[in-house]
Amino acid sequence: MTVSSLGYIVIESKDPAAWRNFGADVLGLMAVDTPDGGVRFRMDDRPFRIAIVPGQEDRFFAAGWELPSREAFDAAVKAVAESGAAVEHGSKEEAADRKVRALARCQDPSGNRLELYEGRVQDYTPFVSPTGVSGFVTGNMGMGHVVLPAPKVEETRAFYKTLLGFGDTDEMRVPIGVPDHPGLALYFLHCDNPRHHSVALFEAEIPGGLVHLMLEVEKLDDLGRCIDRCKRQGATIAINMGRHSNDKMVSSYIKSPSGFDVEYGWDAWQVDWTDYVPTKSEIFSLWGHPEMNGG
Repeated sequence: MTVSSLGYIVIESKDPAAWRNFGADVLGLMAVDTPDGGVRFRMDDRPFRIAIVPGQEDRFFAAGWELPSREAFDAAVKAVAESGAAVEHGSKEEAADRKVRALARCQDPSGNRLELYEGRVQDYTPFVSPTGVSGFVTGNMGMGHVVLPAPKVEETRAFYKTLLGFGDTDEMRVPIGVPDHPGLALYFLHCDNPRHHSVALFEAEIPGGLVHLMLEVEKLDDLGRCIDRCKRQGATIAINMGRHSNDKMVSSYIKSPSGFDVEYGWDAWQVDWTDYVPTKSEIFSLWGHPEMNGG
C-alpha cells in the first residue's frame, strides 16, 4: 500500500485566467482550458499535473497520490477506512475526469484533502513548453512536492507513514521568536521513489491550505530563464535563489495568484533509500535564500 508518487494537485481559484497566464507565461507549463472555465497544466506526458478549478476561494484543494496497482490502492483505502477516517469512493465519471482508473478521497488528521488513485489514462499528447523549458523532472518521481499545514503534526505524520507507507527523510524546527521554544516542527517524508521528499508537514495553520509546491526543471538555464520571466511578467520572487541543505536543490520561490509560493528548482538529490538514515537539519539552506535565512 506504499504510495508511489505525487501524481497531481488540484487548486481552487477565483481567477483561473490569472493562473493560466502565470502557469504558461511564468512557469512554462502547457495550458489546456477546461469547459468549466478552469485550466489544467501539463508538464510531461501525463494529461495534467496541476488542475485549476473555478471557485469562490483561493485555496489548495487536494493532492493526488498514486498507488502502483489496484491491490495497493485497495489496501491503502482499507487502511485509511479502518483507521476511522472517512473515505469517499469516486464515481467512474470522477475517475475519468482525473484520468485514472480508480479514485478515493479522504482527509489527513490536519484536514488536508487527499485523492488516492491507481491507473493512468494517457492521451499521448507531447508536452511542449510555451516558453521553451527543456523539461521537468517527473517520471516515477511524480510532479514534485507539496508542503502542507499540519497543526496536528504528529498525528498527521503517523497517518502518512502508517497508513500510506511514507518514510521519514528529514526534520527541521522553525523558530518563532519565543525564548526556550523548540520551534515549530517541519517533517519531510518520501514516497517509494528517489525524490528526497514528496510531502512536508509544517506544524501551523496556513491560510489557503498550502505553504508551497515545488516543480523541478532539468537544466539550470531553465531556472535562470524563469527568474528572467518573473521580472518581465511582473511576478513576485518571494525568496531569491539558494541551495537547500537537505535535498540540495537550487531554487527560487515565486508568489502564485493564489498567494502561496511555487518553488522552482533544479538539481535536487535523488536518494538511494537502501542505507539511508533520516536526518535532522539545523539550517534551511547551504547558501542563498536570504528571505528564508534571515539575511
